[in-house]
Amino acid sequence: MDFTYSEEQQMLTDSLRRFVASAYTFEARRRNARENGSFDTHFWSALAEMGVLGLCVPTEYGGFGEGPATQAVVQRELGRALVQEPVIPGGVIAAAILKQFAPAAMQAAYFPPLASGENVFAVAYLEPTTRYRADTAQAQARKQGTEGYVLNGAKSGVWHGAAANIFIVSAVLNGTLALFLVQRDAPGLNITSYPTMDRLAGADLTLADVPATLLTTQGLDALEVGLDHGIAAQCAAAAGAMERLIEITAEYLGARKQFGKPLASFQSLQHRVAEMVMQKELALSMAYVAAQGLDAIDIAERRRKVSAAKVITARAARFVGQQAVQLHGGMGMTDELEVGDYFKALAMVDVLLGDTDLHMERYTEAMAA
Repeated sequence: MDFTYSEEQQMLTDSLRRFVASAYTFEARRRNARENGSFDTHFWSALAEMGVLGLCVPTEYGGFGEGPATQAVVQRELGRALVQEPVIPGGVIAAAILKQFAPAAMQAAYFPPLASGENVFAVAYLEPTTRYRADTAQAQARKQGTEGYVLNGAKSGVWHGAAANIFIVSAVLNGTLALFLVQRDAPGLNITSYPTMDRLAGADLTLADVPATLLTTQGLDALEVGLDHGIAAQCAAAAGAMERLIEITAEYLGARKQFGKPLASFQSLQHRVAEMVMQKELALSMAYVAAQGLDAIDIAERRRKVSAAKVITARAARFVGQQAVQLHGGMGMTDELEVGDYFKALAMVDVLLGDTDLHMERYTEAMAA
């Protein structure tokens, strides 16, 4: 896989960076989180018009049919701007699941509105008693009528669940994990939304005989593929966020003076910034490893590369975020600077889509295989 930017990728990167720099400023992001629960319909529509949401959607359904390499390029730019909209749950995770596991009729029905931004997807696979393990789901599904299904159970920690109008829900059907599509306005579905630490809006779901559409009976395989695509995108976004946070920190050190000299002139602080840059470069490299792993034919290789990238990126994200706050001194602890927004977003890299403990276990199993 070639990660050198093609001419088209460079053009997309440049236009996307200019767009988010002007339309997604610090003030706009704060206002968005405060007034809209981190989901701006106008910005969402703009992302759809630029092709971000349909990047991985097949061309026959109104998308661009791009692969993991281009997705990494786009997510790096979105991470730099700390874009809060649910691009990864819908444009990456849901798109990967639908592309590889949904029947053709379902793809034709759901891909075009996904690419246009009309449908906002979220994946509900976590439960209060199962932590991050997708294979221990307790929610139950049963058939009703000739083609319909109903779901019962509870889902927690649904990433961007407050903004979604369609949920991909995991549930046990005849002893096997399956995935279902559930509409937000489905009867029997209760949604409890709440703000998260990084100014996003998650949700918990309670399902009581909720009507659902079967997506696939290969639920565990489909969920793993989708989450792996999401992790690869998350790693690229985190690398972009670290990159921008280092720039912000360097600008601050160059402007702030101590003993009549800029803080940037002190060698000890230069060394700390250099360590931040090294960690960012390591994370970016591992984002490329994760993207490369998505194309691996061997499942164990894919798991190994993706989990390794997740662990190392999460570690780098925490280091860069903490160093940035410390180098800003007391100002780094205030809510007036955007360094705090980046710190919170980078801190969440470890807990979203499986924490370090889970992925270390997964990596070990993949190595043994």
